[in-house]
This record gives sequence, C-alpha cells and structure tokens, in this order.
Amino acid sequence: MTSSNAKNVLGTPLETCSTNPLTGFYRDGCCNTGGQDVGLHVVCTEVTAEFLEFSQGRGNDLSTPMPMYEFPGLKPGDRWCLCAARWKEAYDAGMAPKVHLEATHISALEFANLEALQAHSVD
Repeated sequence: MTSSNAKNVLGTPLETCSTNPLTGFYRDGCCNTGGQDVGLHVVCTEVTAEFLEFSQGRGNDLSTPMPMYEFPGLKPGDRWCLCAARWKEAYDAGMAPKVHLEATHISALEFANLEALQAHSVD
C-alpha cells in the first residue's frame, strides 16, 4: 500500500508504515507530513525496549497509552512514525530503532543521511 504522491528516502512512492497500531501524524498509517506536523513524524521505525526506555528517559513516554491523542502506547516490535529529530537523537546516542526505508518520508533526510538510515534498515 502506498500513500498519495509522497516519496520515501529511496525516491520511490511512500509505503504504509503501520495500521496496527495506526500510526502517522494524520493517523493514516503512513509517515506523511504537512504544515501542522511540527515534529516531522516521518521516520518509520520498529521500536525496541531499549529505544522505548531511552525515549522515556528523554521525557517522551511512548509506552503509556494516551487515548485523547489516539495513541495506543507502544511495545517492542511495533512500527511507528517517529519524529525525525528524536530518531537522530537516538542515533547519536547509539539507541536508534530499526528503520523501514520504503515507509520513511523523504523529508527525514533533512535530519539524517541515507547511509545512517540504511545502516539501521530492517528492509
């Protein structure tokens, strides 16, 4: 499944990241972005326990459900559209989760180079 005309970091059509849990800034399953998405939720990741702990330690608890934001809470193995800056922060700390390149929006390249993303690819 692909999303509109958006491109991924490989320059091909952006693929769906996850529909269970339903991810994306627009909760459309894709790491699409737009003017309202100030956090740039564009990196399709597969989260690990280590990353969830790292993120919580940085003040971003991704494990606890927050129904008011349609956020289910994540568990290891879930795929999720992560903020590009958070992924880069985790990468710099050696804690970056794996990335699904075909489902990662091309705008992620403003924060991380393709080589770094490829080094963490699950594809």
